[in-house]
Amino acid sequence: MTRSGFGVARRLLFVGVCAAFALASAQVYALEAFAVSSPGLADGGTLDSSHAASANNCGGGNLSPALQWRNAPAGTKSLAVTLFDPDGAKGLGIVHWVQYGIAPSTTGLVAGGAAPPGSIAGTNRTGGTGYYGPCPPVGDVPHHYVAQVYALDLPPDALPAGLTRDALHAAIKDHVIAATSTVLRYGR
Repeated sequence: MTRSGFGVARRLLFVGVCAAFALASAQVYALEAFAVSSPGLADGGTLDSSHAASANNCGGGNLSPALQWRNAPAGTKSLAVTLFDPDGAKGLGIVHWVQYGIAPSTTGLVAGGAAPPGSIAGTNRTGGTGYYGPCPPVGDVPHHYVAQVYALDLPPDALPAGLTRDALHAAIKDHVIAATSTVLRYGR
């Protein structure tokens, strides 16, 4: 091998090692990333009708979907969860769930379960608190329900009760360490 051929081979080996290291780092990051899911449903999966609203002939049991998250980042002092339908109200969106002040040791919300102890309920689309299930118009294309979890640097008791999603976003604007989301769908 000529001297210049040896140099090219070393450079190719170096590039290959760097590429392998970058790929390995990306895989480790993906495994450690802050992530949320709804058990039994892939991102974009369809909710069972039990999660739909029980009022106005929506046909559901108004049971909140289960959410699980992992790898909340270091420095997380509390968590917040919202469920928002960007397709609702003819594209203006509908807020189905706002819950915050969740202890950082919490790793999920149980389907149809009570809010985690000490957490704070925000205001949903009805003006009430807690979860309010989907009720898209019959015949509409299934709506998208974006479940978002925010890792915050705020202590669990930092925010007042009853915040709307918009008020929550304004209050946490400079306090989000990381956020993650999953999309669930539902149609009638």
